Amino acid sequence: MQIGPYQLRNNVFVAPMAGVTDRPFRQLCKEMGAGYAVSEMAASNPRLWATDKSTRRINHDGEMEPKAVQIAGADPQLLAEAARFNVGRGAQIIDINMGCPVKKVCNRWCGSALLRDEPLVTSLLQAVVAAVDVPVTLKFRTGWDRDHKNALTIARIAEDSGIAMLTLHGRTRADGYKGDAEYDTIAAVKAAVGIPVVANGDIDSPQKAAHVLHYTGADAVMIGRAAQGRPWIFREIDHYLRTGTMLAAPTISEVRERMAQHLRAHYAFYGDYLGVRTARKHIAWYVRDLHGGEQFRQQMNRIDDCATQLAAVDAFFESQLALGDRLQYAPAAEPLAA
Repeated sequence: MQIGPYQLRNNVFVAPMAGVTDRPFRQLCKEMGAGYAVSEMAASNPRLWATDKSTRRINHDGEMEPKAVQIAGADPQLLAEAARFNVGRGAQIIDINMGCPVKKVCNRWCGSALLRDEPLVTSLLQAVVAAVDVPVTLKFRTGWDRDHKNALTIARIAEDSGIAMLTLHGRTRADGYKGDAEYDTIAAVKAAVGIPVVANGDIDSPQKAAHVLHYTGADAVMIGRAAQGRPWIFREIDHYLRTGTMLAAPTISEVRERMAQHLRAHYAFYGDYLGVRTARKHIAWYVRDLHGGEQFRQQMNRIDDCATQLAAVDAFFESQLALGDRLQYAPAAEPLAA
């Protein structure tokens, strides 16, 4: 799998997720088998570039290459300037967001709202491609709603504009994340264009990844929510695609080590005050479906210093050793944490 001059080690990618795919999480996913990861969405408004949030979102210091930054906006000139700004800060690939369904993004005529205005899509893509000398990719949805699916038209516009790769989520903007993703549109787009196509949406297991690749003919899969609290899913999928066999669940000792690594990097990235608070969602994802996970999540949310939080997480996973050397999930016993 290749994007421009960059040869990727596999075709299992991390989806950009606001508030999730920060630098520590992207790095962890890459270390655990992901072939490619894209940053959280960065704003095109220059007034926001110096804020702490934006600075962290485009921070790629020490990250495994290639370094990809996702940008969002509805003004061709501003989006082009945002692309140049991020390339100047080390971005090696620029990804344009036309897939986010969140109201506060769509209400600003960004994200998947752009799919309603095909001439504007053309102007945005052409402006960004012309502005930088790195590959530009596009992430989008099948359409605005189920009565207005225009993914094929958008895909052809993108290819004609010089876009290097397409990532298509198999839902419309109106669907949000409800219902099941569909893959027929992804298959149609793959058949219609000559650039790489990445399938995204509801891919949560090695078997599902293999099915989607076979069904759509896509070049790669992109994993989003299924990677939350389970970064080893990337090596599981990669191994299955290469060998047709399943890896065993990770050992508890490895998870303890990876958790400690992730949390320390997270604290260093955000600082103590934000770090302990923003780590809570990651910890909740790691322990969900584990024995005692929901009870631990409730206790952990009352901890407000990093050292105590880290020690509590380590103790929780040590307690899991009573069940065996490897993670033991209990989804029927405990509901999925919110």
